[in-house]
Amino acid sequence: MQQRSEETRAKILESAIRLFSMHGYNAASVDDICKGAKISKGAFYHHFENKQALFLALLDGWLKTIDNAIDASKDKTAPDTFTQMTEAFPYIFETAGEGLPMFLEFWLQASRDEKIWQASITPYRRYHKYFTTLIKKGVDEGSFVDVDPELASRMIMSTAMGLLLQSLLDPKGAKWEKVARDSTTLLVNSLLKK
Repeated sequence: MQQRSEETRAKILESAIRLFSMHGYNAASVDDICKGAKISKGAFYHHFENKQALFLALLDGWLKTIDNAIDASKDKTAPDTFTQMTEAFPYIFETAGEGLPMFLEFWLQASRDEKIWQASITPYRRYHKYFTTLIKKGVDEGSFVDVDPELASRMIMSTAMGLLLQSLLDPKGAKWEKVARDSTTLLVNSLLKK
């Protein structure tokens, strides 16, 4: 029974990613999501309170991928932490897959809906704080040159968001996980104390 419930939830999430990416959040109805998942509305509402809860679950699922990459790189020097995190880039881009256009939907809905904005800004601020702390650690341990950790963190966040946007605009223009890895290496190398 538990396995069937998990399979139903996975079908709902897959259908939602596809529909939100193709048609947008507002145009994709619960009926459309149910039809795409080949489930009843009752099954939908068993798993999700409403379409917004589903939308937020998708955001949360992708953020867990990033959080897992961060958790896997604890207890290392700051440069080694960045290197370890880059190993997760292929998986992050792969799990985002066809859902990448949905990130534009997250940003758009965040500008219109307070609850979605809060769900989006909270992890953004958490990651900014994490990278600020990591860069400060690198400066304190003597690995990194003396830089403003908050400004360097903003550069990292801007690079990550910019790469995500570029991969949406031109998905076949580059191997984006490699570009992300190489960009991170370039940024870290520019911080390293020679």
